[in-house]
Amino acid sequence: MERLTTRQARRIALAAQGFNDALPPAVTARHLRRVVERTQLLQIDSVNVFARAHTMPVFARVGSWDIGLLDSYAFRRRQLFEFWGHEASFLPVELHPLLRWRMARNESRIARWGFETNDAVLDELLKRVEEGGPTGAGALRDGPRARNGTMWDWDHVKVGLEFLFSIGRLTTRHRTTGFERIYDLTERVLPAAVLDLPTPSLLDAHRALLALSAKAHGVATARSLKDYFRLRGPVSDEELRSLVDEGALVPVTVDGDKAYLDPTAARPRWVRRAALLSPFDPLVWERARTERLWGVDYRIEIYTPAAKRVYGYYCLLFLHDEAIRARVDLKSDRKAGVLRVMTAWKEPEWSPESLAALTVELQRAAAWQGLGAVVVEDRGDLARDLARQA
Repeated sequence: MERLTTRQARRIALAAQGFNDALPPAVTARHLRRVVERTQLLQIDSVNVFARAHTMPVFARVGSWDIGLLDSYAFRRRQLFEFWGHEASFLPVELHPLLRWRMARNESRIARWGFETNDAVLDELLKRVEEGGPTGAGALRDGPRARNGTMWDWDHVKVGLEFLFSIGRLTTRHRTTGFERIYDLTERVLPAAVLDLPTPSLLDAHRALLALSAKAHGVATARSLKDYFRLRGPVSDEELRSLVDEGALVPVTVDGDKAYLDPTAARPRWVRRAALLSPFDPLVWERARTERLWGVDYRIEIYTPAAKRVYGYYCLLFLHDEAIRARVDLKSDRKAGVLRVMTAWKEPEWSPESLAALTVELQRAAAWQGLGAVVVEDRGDLARDLARQA
């Protein structure tokens, strides 16, 4: 069995996610497509304190880009669709058949959503979308009143629409400027060529998703491979063994820990890049892997009471030359027209040579968001050095 060091595994992981590529002078749809081919999905989250979650992994890999490219690529050209991948995600439409088992599983759990099979509320919602066209939840709230109740503070209309979305009957036609999802019948949105693709068995779907996960990771533990598309249980364990038997995965160790290597993964001798990584970036979203490879205990403190936060509300990790050197809590202060660094902290592998690179990356982030100066607040063991440099 091949033995890899942590540093070798880092380089393989970074190359698999596209961090070994040079930044393009101008970002086009081709670069966006390449990012999605590497990551296989872009996780969606509503927090917008710095930038929308699904836009940041693209920025980290290709630099400043026009997010209108994503609207065109996903909603007009129909290259992506929204569904539950890792969490809520933009995914290549080719993955739709591989996730139909999840749609079927969600349908079997209808009672958890507070509905019954053949529920009149769901039928009425489908009818109104079919006859009235694409709509948001707000436009339907004067609709079916057969049931009251809430889930995550949603009324029954929103819950019903989300259930129909989760089973594949509805999908996202587009998003509003306020990021509200506009629902439509799936057959009116996704290409017929995609919907007509055969539905694979559960085992085959898991196999294909695990293989995609392996390519996105380069090298990873079984836990990380399964977590990428939220695969759990004995089915995915069986399919991992099958992929090893076929040579599609190669067992290795990383400093003694058992892992699996994509045999086609690039193995660069070094990676020279600087990037800001959001909590929803696929390179670091599996926290145990982030700690194993980079020695960083990374947690989102959004839901931590302000007085108990250590690093800040929405900290991003700073990657520089293969190591995670720092973390910065960023806020786009659009009213003042500045990017605020609310906190700045060194990580164990901090290097003084990284200060200039972090400054450049923050300035690049501010420009991308249409902001002017970078303003560093005096909190964190890196804050004063960063303020002097900025």
